[in-house]
Amino acid sequence: MSQNKLYVGNLSFDSTENDINDAFSAHGTVTSVNLITDRETGRPRGFGFVEMSSDAEAQSAMQALDNQDLGGRSLKVNVAKPRETRSGGGGQRQDSW
Repeated sequence: MSQNKLYVGNLSFDSTENDINDAFSAHGTVTSVNLITDRETGRPRGFGFVEMSSDAEAQSAMQALDNQDLGGRSLKVNVAKPRETRSGGGGQRQDSW
């Protein structure tokens, strides 16, 4: 599994993709930044994902930026885990009352 996609947590709600890109690009080539927002409100949820061009650059960025201050918050940087598959959800309960 590729280790060049990083989870970035504990982000300030004021952080932008440019802020994250600037912080991580000091450690290599950033290929994508994806900040997660609430579906209904569009407001940031305080975490996102950064993809670096190589595993070595991702490792360097992770070591340098984990627990570092950005926007007044101490970042949490880890290798991103694969997305879990979800069921459709929204079904009715089958319990008897």
